[in-house]
Amino acid sequence: MAPFQYIDRPTPFSSKAGKTLPVFVVTPAHIETGTIDPLALDWARKAGFKAEPGSLLLIPTEDGHVGGALFGVGANPSDTPFLSGRLARSLPAGDWHIETAPLTASRLLLGYGLGSYSFRRYLSEKPQEPKLLIPQDTDAGDIRRQVAGVFLARDLINTPTNHMGPADLEKVVRDLAAHYKAEVSVIEGDTLIEKNFPLVHAVGRASTSAPRLIEMRWGKPGHRRVTLVGKGVCFDTGGLDIKPASSMLLMKKDMGGAANVLGLALMIMDAKLKIDLRVIIPAVENSIAGNAFRPGDVYRSRKGLTVQIDNTDAEGRLILADALAYADEEESDLLIDMATLTGAARVALGPDLPPFFTDDDDLAESLADASLEVDDPLWRMPLYKGYEKDLKSSIADLTNAPSGGMAGAITAALFLKRFVGTSRRWVHFDIFGWSPSDRGHATVGGEAQGIRALFRHLSSGAK
Repeated sequence: MAPFQYIDRPTPFSSKAGKTLPVFVVTPAHIETGTIDPLALDWARKAGFKAEPGSLLLIPTEDGHVGGALFGVGANPSDTPFLSGRLARSLPAGDWHIETAPLTASRLLLGYGLGSYSFRRYLSEKPQEPKLLIPQDTDAGDIRRQVAGVFLARDLINTPTNHMGPADLEKVVRDLAAHYKAEVSVIEGDTLIEKNFPLVHAVGRASTSAPRLIEMRWGKPGHRRVTLVGKGVCFDTGGLDIKPASSMLLMKKDMGGAANVLGLALMIMDAKLKIDLRVIIPAVENSIAGNAFRPGDVYRSRKGLTVQIDNTDAEGRLILADALAYADEEESDLLIDMATLTGAARVALGPDLPPFFTDDDDLAESLADASLEVDDPLWRMPLYKGYEKDLKSSIADLTNAPSGGMAGAITAALFLKRFVGTSRRWVHFDIFGWSPSDRGHATVGGEAQGIRALFRHLSSGAK
């Protein structure tokens, strides 16, 4: 069974050997020492090809047709292991195979697959694209599922909110669950109050699309219990503390946490890992209407802690608070939450290096190792207890928006930590969910962050 796809698109890969054209992946040393195919070498030298990173040179046949290609990866190919993604965007349509390469086939193929992504849902013209042969001695299933998981996260983030509101996000979860025979339950609208999800309801009630708590379960009881919680703010106006127009331009991506946990769930289910999986997504729109929640309001959370609303634009931690409290009512071996939560995380580490927070040193070390193994950048940041005082409110147990504007990513993580207690291990990811510039494996747009590292961690059986 092929991995789940949200948007129907041709595969970037071919697994059937036939007449395919060769790609010589080369460094400058290959050109200088002449350690590649003589015809390719001759053409490269005549054309002055220097094998600079991302450079492509097509090799003609005697009758003037395309006979192959040279792809440069520079002197240090390990510095940009997924540069092969540029191949998918520069090769002409046709069937290709890697003839020689300084990197492993799996790394080149994964980079190629990730780099082949484009979001063309709304484009009338969809051009033909090249396909790269997956050799028989390569784990094609692993490559395909990782690409599918990343593509799912990117697709969901890139889809505008008029087609990716809370109800649409629910449908995606149901479709994913149907593909892998998982179970889905949903609590919607005012039923959230009856079922004790007051913060999810408060944040989402002003939207014409009702807020909801989406839950998916897969796997067998008795296996390792892993719970994924993803922030599903399908659009964030900022609420009554409204954002300026320029800050709203990318707010379709504020459900990036939900998108990423669904991409990770796809990988887990497709690989049939021995995991008892639970996915929880609070899905809302933070809109403005007469019944919108207000600055100064106080709400009692599912856990019983009261929260003063000091900024309606700090809504993500509110819906996660109820979702995490709910998740924590069943003990998990590992509880993971992912959210596009704070601008402070971007100020600290930039858009490409997501921070994670955990008080479990062994888990942090394992995640750091997995991050390096699969080149999926992560960086641990501290749950510094000295900043817990900033969460205090004079009239409630907590404030959702500490004053002062400092250590915003840390105080947000400390806020969430107050709603977790029984799970053996917990880790919070504050992701950006967006690639602001073209890179080898990614173009500008929605991005999966951390989920390949998490998949490696879970696949290894690490605690």
